Amino acid sequence: MNAHYSGPLDVGGPVLLIGAGKMGGALLDGWLSRGLDPKTVFVIDPALPDHAVDRLIKAGCRLAPQPGDLSNPAAIVIAVKPQMAEGALPPAAAFAGPDTVAVSIMAGTTLATLSAGLGGTVAIVRAMPNTPAAVGRGITGAYASSGVDEAKRARAETLLKAVGDVVWVPEEGLIDAVTGVSGSGPAYVFLLVETMAKAGVAAGLPADVAEKLARKTVEGAGELMRQSTDSPEILRKNVTSPNGTTAAALEVLMGQGGLEPLMNRAVAAAVKRAKELAG
Repeated sequence: MNAHYSGPLDVGGPVLLIGAGKMGGALLDGWLSRGLDPKTVFVIDPALPDHAVDRLIKAGCRLAPQPGDLSNPAAIVIAVKPQMAEGALPPAAAFAGPDTVAVSIMAGTTLATLSAGLGGTVAIVRAMPNTPAAVGRGITGAYASSGVDEAKRARAETLLKAVGDVVWVPEEGLIDAVTGVSGSGPAYVFLLVETMAKAGVAAGLPADVAEKLARKTVEGAGELMRQSTDSPEILRKNVTSPNGTTAAALEVLMGQGGLEPLMNRAVAAAVKRAKELAG
């Protein structure tokens, strides 16, 4: 679990979570594991399977609240797919009060859209976490609208830091770049493992051996980078002996048409799609 946050989690009031699927559920698990009182957590998600509903009830959370059950919560976290924004925002607005901060993790859903759907008076934070949040090792990029004061920003950060680190960007448009780098980034890493394993098979290794070698290499390299104060560039150079095997491989990966231009194109495609989702 995230080592950068300690002590029981407290945001000074109840939290309404709209959408408790993979990402919303990961956030909720992080809150509860960090000591947030489940009796202060309200969840709206009509699509939850029965086993998930039972788990939340047993944990002590309150499901399907009505506006009379909850007013002016400390935070409303909107964690549904962007295509569901139109149906999710008006119910959220019914609960919001002057002290509420709304935190949206819907890709491509702009502040203008969020503000209109929430009635125009709610302080809003746009955030983009990623799937390692499920194991407390996520990274979230966030942007605070002009209506978010320091107390509400701190409240939003507390909720997001329960599942990993948080970085704030100075412009809303940069959230699309966050989406392209870290929001979609875990898939790039998983693809790297897939392709390394396939290359190992092509070089003669049994498939199970190649996959284990690739998986453990990426796991270990990630942990080494996490513990080191050196930059990724220095860590790469530390592995690379002059005229050695790694240098031969990097000559391909860093050559014309190699990994850097390919990654630039990939991230640009993700950013373009995020902007398309915004309309």
